Amino acid sequence: MTTTVRTRVAIVGAGPAGLLLSHLLDRAGIESVVIDQRSRDDIESTIRAGILEQGTVELLDTLGPASRARTQGHRHDGVELRFEGEGHRIDFAASVGRAVWLYPQHEVLKDLIAARLDAGQDLRFGITAERVDDAGTARPRVIARDADGQPLEIEADFVVGSDGSRSVARAAVTGSSTGGYFREYPFAWFGILCEAPPSSDELIYSNSPDGFALVSQRSDTVQRMYFQCDPDTDTNAYSEAQLWDELQRRVPGTTLKQGPIFQRDVLRFRSFVAHELRRGRVALVGDAAHTVPPTGAKGMNLAIADVRLLAAALEALLLENDDRLLDAYPETASRRIWKAQHFSWWMTSLLHVAPDATDFDRRRQIGELRTVVESEHGRAYLAEAYCGWPSDA
Repeated sequence: MTTTVRTRVAIVGAGPAGLLLSHLLDRAGIESVVIDQRSRDDIESTIRAGILEQGTVELLDTLGPASRARTQGHRHDGVELRFEGEGHRIDFAASVGRAVWLYPQHEVLKDLIAARLDAGQDLRFGITAERVDDAGTARPRVIARDADGQPLEIEADFVVGSDGSRSVARAAVTGSSTGGYFREYPFAWFGILCEAPPSSDELIYSNSPDGFALVSQRSDTVQRMYFQCDPDTDTNAYSEAQLWDELQRRVPGTTLKQGPIFQRDVLRFRSFVAHELRRGRVALVGDAAHTVPPTGAKGMNLAIADVRLLAAALEALLLENDDRLLDAYPETASRRIWKAQHFSWWMTSLLHVAPDATDFDRRRQIGELRTVVESEHGRAYLAEAYCGWPSDA
């Protein structure tokens, strides 16, 4: 027997995009139902990276004390580009007067879930969306099943797909679950989590003849580091000593502080943008609409930028019967999406060694790095893109 739920906005996916959208809609007096196939514990315990643009932090500030981004996160006023054994700091404050915050995505999710539940949000875990029907009508529907396999139907004035890169909602918008512009990269990141003090106060992006490495942080006692690898690399292919040797070789001039490695994984990455972002009364945000390589730290921030636009569009539509912002949403969002795609591709190309790279390619790449770090305008471009463009850009 099917259970039917009626709401104004049905949100498929309780990631940062879906949860923040429900918060912004609630502030406008618009009710929503948020569903996710994962349990709350799964969502909150899956460790993910997180560099938050200043605009993202400012939007999270609207959660009030529930957001710990400023109190628990670490403000970073720059990053270091390291190549040929030397470090070159990109000073965000000097170049663009902005900053970023190191605050992992799973911590953002903890804040958002707690805030939404405290506000009485209809937030349902363990609900698997199967499809979205009737996108072209005034009453789109989410067809789903609960944890016990019982059918559930959510009828809404609008449906938002914020259900990640394997989005179910995408098919209702593009006609297929894979419809989009796509690029895969010939390398991946081997990531580790270790118990150690920070090796640097700010992130180090290192280009070396042996490949890329990123020295990041999680806390005063837990660090996250990556090095470029083949996408098919077995996580058990390295001993702990070999992993430290590989990382240290790729960050010449910096002595890494080592400690026990308690997690290792291989992160494949790709670029994707859905052919369409909206059809009728169904729209996509976040990874359901696009994915980017992690090199530019754009993933979650781009999702939040989508939400900012869509929340304003839904407020105008549902409260004022004004569909102009909604009609403009795909084009407006796409401008930022493709800027972020370019920046992410550019940072990836700038820092990684392609499998078929020649001596010419390598020398050209070093020339490009010098062009960036030795130019006021080059540093400013990287700083502006990394810290995030204005909300209207």
